[in-house]
Amino acid sequence: MAKESLLKKEFTSKDVNRARNLVKKDFSAKTVDGVGYSKAHIAYSEGDIWEESGRTWTIKNGLRQNVTKLDAAKKAFQIPLRCPKCGGPMKHNLAQKMYKIHGFCFDPCTVEYEAELRKVGLYESYEKNMMQGSMKAFARDIEQWVLDSLEYTDTYVTEQGDVEDWNNNDTKFKTQINEKLQEYLKHLKSHIDS
Repeated sequence: MAKESLLKKEFTSKDVNRARNLVKKDFSAKTVDGVGYSKAHIAYSEGDIWEESGRTWTIKNGLRQNVTKLDAAKKAFQIPLRCPKCGGPMKHNLAQKMYKIHGFCFDPCTVEYEAELRKVGLYESYEKNMMQGSMKAFARDIEQWVLDSLEYTDTYVTEQGDVEDWNNNDTKFKTQINEKLQEYLKHLKSHIDS
């Protein structure tokens, strides 16, 4: 009489594959094929625009990018790596500053531009316009800052729950400040227009 085997378990192909992988020391190999949802992959090329998950996407310079409302604003403040006029590098601080003003680098483009203005005799008016533009912006900023400061309310809540107003709501004080502001702006405008 032949001895009967004590092992009565059947091995599935998954168990056999797992044992085979362990003997081969291939610990990361799969023993079964996965099933389930797989997303269809669509290959997009440069310049394509598509909608996915409620967002608009595009490919620029080989990179997938989100299209937003602020793309035009980002582009306006973006300084190129090379000057659009001469092709020189834009890494110097003056080059970046002049690009924001003129649209080209400092050296040689702005230097040559101002030299040409000197030759023609228009440099003084160019310089005056540049300075007056800065002064006008400064005057607008000062006026807005003072008016905002006068309208600002500074209230605090104490530990007891009382609301304290720390402002000087004196209309005479606000009138004096406004008069001084108008006097200062008049002084600034006399230097701008002359």
